[in-house]
Amino acid sequence: AVQLEESGGGLVQPGGSLRISCAASGFAFSSYNMMWVREAPGKELEWIASINTLGGGTRYADSVKDRFIISRDNAEKTVYLQLNNLKTEDTGMYYCARALGYLSSSYTFRGQGTQVTVSS
Repeated sequence: AVQLEESGGGLVQPGGSLRISCAASGFAFSSYNMMWVREAPGKELEWIASINTLGGGTRYADSVKDRFIISRDNAEKTVYLQLNNLKTEDTGMYYCARALGYLSSSYTFRGQGTQVTVSS
């Protein structure tokens, strides 16, 4: 069965950094573009970053561009999101997802999420 398991979330102060991870299993990970989406309290699900199959192509939402970095390790079947210069508005549940396509903000499967809270 397809599984995506996020980890690494937590409480961090504004301006701080965090790296979250997503371990994949049950499908040919290296054949799929991957993405991260987040759900902030009271807001709709927001696409924030995508990465192509080889990891050489990445794209970001304007809200996180120049602060977050998506990467992947196909040998480890893991996708990462480095969160830098965090703001209180970055608080939310972060999900990794198997993208419908590199240029799409839609996904075919997502994990259970990891909570990121930015607060002083």
